[in-house]
This record gives sequence, C-alpha cells and structure tokens, in this order.
Amino acid sequence: MRNLTTIGVVLGVLLLLFMGGCSSYNGFVDAEENVDQAWANVQTQYQRRSDLITNLVNTVKGAADFERETLEAVTSARAKATSVNIDPSNLSADALQQFQSAQSQLSQSLGRLLVTVERYPELKANANFRDLQTQLEGTENRIAVARQDFNEVVTGYNKRVRRFPGSFFASIFNFDEKAQFQAQAGAEQAPEVNFD
Repeated sequence: MRNLTTIGVVLGVLLLLFMGGCSSYNGFVDAEENVDQAWANVQTQYQRRSDLITNLVNTVKGAADFERETLEAVTSARAKATSVNIDPSNLSADALQQFQSAQSQLSQSLGRLLVTVERYPELKANANFRDLQTQLEGTENRIAVARQDFNEVVTGYNKRVRRFPGSFFASIFNFDEKAQFQAQAGAEQAPEVNFD
C-alpha cells in the first residue's frame, strides 16, 4: 500500500511537471510570436520610409538642379539601411545595434537633404514634395510607435523567460532573451541650436 501511494505521488508530481512544461512552452511560443509580429511591424514602417525616400529623391531631382553629393549620400544610406536584415529568431543586441546604426545613418542623410532643400523655395512650394515630406514625417512617427510597441512586447517576453519557474523551462526549451531598441549614444543630450 505504501509503495502504491509513493508511486501515485511520484506520478502526480511528474504529471504536474509535464503539464507545467507544456503550458510554459506554449506560453513562450505565443510570446515569441508576439515579438516576431512586433518586429515585422517595425520593419514594415522602415520599408515605408525607404519607399518614400525613393519618391522624395526623385521629386527633388526633377524639381531642382540639386547638389549631387547630397542625393548620392541619401541613396547610398538608403541602400545600406535596406541591406541590413535581422532574423527575428536572432534578435541579439549586436544585430539590433547594427540595424539601428544603418537606420540612423539614413536618418542623418535624410536630415541633410531636407536642410539643403531650404535653399530651393520653388521646390518647397512643389505640392508633390510637400506631400512626400508630410508622409515622411508621419512615417517617422509610426517608426517611433512601432519601436516602442516592439520594446513593450520584448519586455513582456523577457520577463517570462527570466522569471521562475519560467526560466527553468525557458532554458530547457532554448528560449533566450531578446534585445530591445536602445537610444543612440548622445541622445540624452539636447541638440544645440545656434542662429548666428
């Protein structure tokens, strides 16, 4: 009788562990899929920006005898930014930093383009250019929101991976923490505006 009770307790514990493991695994799969979806949303917004930049550059080319160097810098930065792809299953800090760096270079080139445009009043008055600039500004806002949403989803996923007993099952099933978007170096300092 005692042996049957011991066997029953052991089987009950094993059953609970099995059910807990299945539940944890399914929870990790759901959380990882949410991370993948949030990452796809980020990439969609960056792709939208990339497509708009092509139209913006072509509009600028057609409307002004524009500085060739500025346009080439934007085109080159766009090509570099679109060539950096990250597999959502490998969202490491290094891969995400490389992606952010390429996107940051594109943003800087685009900023120089828009500053240079200020010298061309006929271009600023062009309805196509104004529409593209407005869409680009909206896209930058969408990118910021998509990145924020991504970080929130990754935070939830990482909490699941790090909390006990989830951390035990996460290590068994090879669910690792995911990297988040970080602010660029120096972003904490306000830019200096000088009108001299």
